[in-house]
Amino acid sequence: MKTGLRITAFAAALAGAFGTAYGVGQTFDPVVAERPRVHEDRHPSGAAESEHGGSSAHAPGGLQISEGGYTLDLDTPTVTAGERAQLRFTVRDADGRAVDEYQREHDKELHLIVASRDLVTYRHLHPERAPDGTWSTPVDLPRAGGYRVFADFTPDRPGAENLTLGADLAASGPYSPRELPRPSATARVDGYDVKLTGTLTPGRAGELRLTVSRDGEPVTDLQPYLGAYGHLVALRAGDLAYLHVHPEGEPGDGTTRPGPHVSFSATAPSGGSYRLFLDFKHDGVVRTAAFTVEAGKATPEGPASPSPGRPEPSGHTDDGHGH
Repeated sequence: MKTGLRITAFAAALAGAFGTAYGVGQTFDPVVAERPRVHEDRHPSGAAESEHGGSSAHAPGGLQISEGGYTLDLDTPTVTAGERAQLRFTVRDADGRAVDEYQREHDKELHLIVASRDLVTYRHLHPERAPDGTWSTPVDLPRAGGYRVFADFTPDRPGAENLTLGADLAASGPYSPRELPRPSATARVDGYDVKLTGTLTPGRAGELRLTVSRDGEPVTDLQPYLGAYGHLVALRAGDLAYLHVHPEGEPGDGTTRPGPHVSFSATAPSGGSYRLFLDFKHDGVVRTAAFTVEAGKATPEGPASPSPGRPEPSGHTDDGHGH
């Protein structure tokens, strides 16, 4: 997550299945989950290959619950859709001890993302760590179904590298699946229009530029958020492989302007559909603009995808994008 970081994720194996199992019948049937047994799901490197090709030795982030000697231990594998709950988890080392020292990156020790399997609901959360190493944060998921929890962090230990671990979460309740939104180069949220230019290219780094405007006028006074003027997460449809980049340049470096353009450099691990989530801050509120793109293909202009709801002061919207 360093500024100007070029994220190069290789196509990879979805290492063994982990997470919550929940029953999904026909539309509007209830979703129920069982608690997973975390420590039995360690995944050896290079153990599997997926439909996207490659080996798990070079897996994109978020596909594994354990990597590099660290495990994401999700203590809350089930929540109820539409009800506020406390999401608790611990990052454990190879000896099973809770990690309690982290490097701060972009103002945080750990970044937590929760996304639904259909990529319609998205949460960027900021958990707090207790002295015993347990992390917790409130969460309110609007829809029943399967979710993926991503913990993005770097342990404060010699030689430690940045990791993104993933675990499954189930939201119980009446379930109705949704289709992935159609590709579009424009998104609309709370009166703001965000336009995407550039192409996410498999195996090759490329620039993604996002331009923010409101009421037809460019926004030139974006506010810093997590040490940057924008925060971008890309998730691959199907397995939710995770790419996380920050824009080129940073506030106060003498060259980076506070809008209307925010540029990123990213590499797709494979072809296929991806969902991009851009967080940006203006007038004291963090908003999320979401796009669907096809890697290796130009994204059609098309009409802007409207956001079904206005953000609350915390930045939540009715379509499940929130902070």
